[in-house]
Amino acid sequence: MADLSCDLGKLKLNNPVMTASGTFGYGFEYKDYFPLNKLGAVVVKGIATFPSHGNPTPRVAEVTGGMLNAIGLQGPGVDKFLHSDEYMPYLRTANVPVVVNIWGKTIEDYVEVARRLDAEPEGIDALEINISCPNIKEGGVAFGTDLKLAFKVVAAVRQVTSLPLMTKLSPNVTKVGDFAKVVVDAGSDMISLINTLPGMAIDINTRKPKIANLTGGLSGPAIKPIAIRMVYEVAQAVKVPIIGMGGIMNSDDAIEFMLAGASAIAVGTAIFADPYAPLKVIDGINEYLDRNNIAKVSDIIGKIEV
Repeated sequence: MADLSCDLGKLKLNNPVMTASGTFGYGFEYKDYFPLNKLGAVVVKGIATFPSHGNPTPRVAEVTGGMLNAIGLQGPGVDKFLHSDEYMPYLRTANVPVVVNIWGKTIEDYVEVARRLDAEPEGIDALEINISCPNIKEGGVAFGTDLKLAFKVVAAVRQVTSLPLMTKLSPNVTKVGDFAKVVVDAGSDMISLINTLPGMAIDINTRKPKIANLTGGLSGPAIKPIAIRMVYEVAQAVKVPIIGMGGIMNSDDAIEFMLAGASAIAVGTAIFADPYAPLKVIDGINEYLDRNNIAKVSDIIGKIEV
């Protein structure tokens, strides 16, 4: 068996397969399927300082090559996350690295939730900053599509936590490498990408949008070529660990991301079709390495031949 251990700086994983935020709940929901410590890490659904009920239904629609969702960052808020049994107290017993995805409507929101999580004595191994959120103080401009705002929010979070930081980049930009450089300069230890792409679907019989929010985020196999291209561009732009995601359905997909420059990957939409998808990806990566006489998974990172 190959060495699947994954070195992400201060964050060490037994294997390079994470769950993508928003697709695996808070881990508790999958406890009857398999031990969570078989995963490299669990990345939980987004946590803000406040509870959020999300968007009205319908908010998920299957489309060709993937799915649209407009969940609206529904979540329990940081207080309930830290103290209710099915959230952080359970994760502390799962013996798996935990990455908490954080979000907010203002920079102050991000700072406060990061400060609260940093104060926890144990169980939280890293924070993932979701910068695809609109900044209400800036007229709704997404933090992740404005270089100055991206720098400000990451720098502000960096000041209040010593936890490893990964910043989740938006794909809705022209030069993703520029955003990678900015967030690394602001203090991000890692980069994760990509988030979903905006899309829309219409029911031709009712003539109504399939999503109540009108538009939603497109995920699944259809976005994989875009995601791989962006991971490759970011790998050329910065020298920090990259977590690649976007349409990973099997181990071949995961290996593509790693060859493009990802040190680890996250499985997302595939979990809705098959809860065991992350474990199958882990097994498939190991089989690929054995078949090609590669001793360590780290030996394939960025080894695309161009």
